[in-house]
Amino acid sequence: MSRGKKIMLVVAALAVAGAVAAYFVWRMHIWHPHLSVIRGAVIRHDADVSKELPIADVVVTGARGTMTVSGRTDASGYFELRFPEPIWPGQTVDLTFRNDDYEPLDMHLQMAYRSTMRRLVIAAMEPIPQSARTESGGPLTVVSNIRIRYTVHSQQADNIGSVAKTFQVMNRGDIPCRRQAPCSPDGEWKATTDSVKLDAGQDNEFRNVRASCIAGPCPFTRIDSSGFVQGGRIIIASALNWSDTATFLVEAEVFHTALASSVRRSYPVIYDRALNFTLPESKEGLSIEADVNGQPMIFPLGPELYLSWATCTSRTTGDEKKSTVYRCEMKPGYRF
Repeated sequence: MSRGKKIMLVVAALAVAGAVAAYFVWRMHIWHPHLSVIRGAVIRHDADVSKELPIADVVVTGARGTMTVSGRTDASGYFELRFPEPIWPGQTVDLTFRNDDYEPLDMHLQMAYRSTMRRLVIAAMEPIPQSARTESGGPLTVVSNIRIRYTVHSQQADNIGSVAKTFQVMNRGDIPCRRQAPCSPDGEWKATTDSVKLDAGQDNEFRNVRASCIAGPCPFTRIDSSGFVQGGRIIIASALNWSDTATFLVEAEVFHTALASSVRRSYPVIYDRALNFTLPESKEGLSIEADVNGQPMIFPLGPELYLSWATCTSRTTGDEKKSTVYRCEMKPGYRF
């Protein structure tokens, strides 16, 4: 082989090596932000997916070697851990989940080259049995006949009733989309859409329509409000889900013709030991009416959301109505 050909081969090999190195540097630059963030949701473990309620105020800790970060879940069960340094393929992150009402949960997340980097972590925690959390051996206090009462000071048609309907969007999480619609908003994960249709009846219409995710990995769902934001006789609530099966709640008041400002009542949806309801942004004077061991009582629900028999959380939806989603979970010693 001539000297000129040898030089050309060497130059070509160096060019290929440089291109490969540049490619990997570019990919490292692109993926670097994703290699230091772990996102997920914490839900109650239950064989019935409609009872997989989101768990708020769970302390989530992630550790890799000597590097440790912590955070807490919000009202939807969502958490996000941001590590100060990248987590590379082959490394393991130890995740711990702690809440006084649930059994401790530990997870070991083995990081793969790409799929695990952006994985949506779903942590299902086992509730501590009621008997283990109740020190007294006496009978449980029964809370029944629960109604939600609030006031709206605005011109409205006569409220002749209310409606609450749940529906599920069944899906399997952590499946890459590969451009096969529907996908998650970022195009990464395979998703499913589903909807529910409600008819208010002749000469009636729905108003103050609220839709929310109440069970399952709610942070990885999106509600389409275009079918109900304007109200009307017929409304359609749709949802997109790009993780495991999630349960949604649609609530609305049914109105007729007269105009009035009034005290309004609605009924919560109860799953296991938690009640769920949604109220419009214009609400005032929120309280819960209930019978406690057969005795009717009224419980004002102030800004701190305090109830003697339940622990309540709230969050604001992202729709144009800016409704507020409430969830109250029974304290030890009480039952519905």
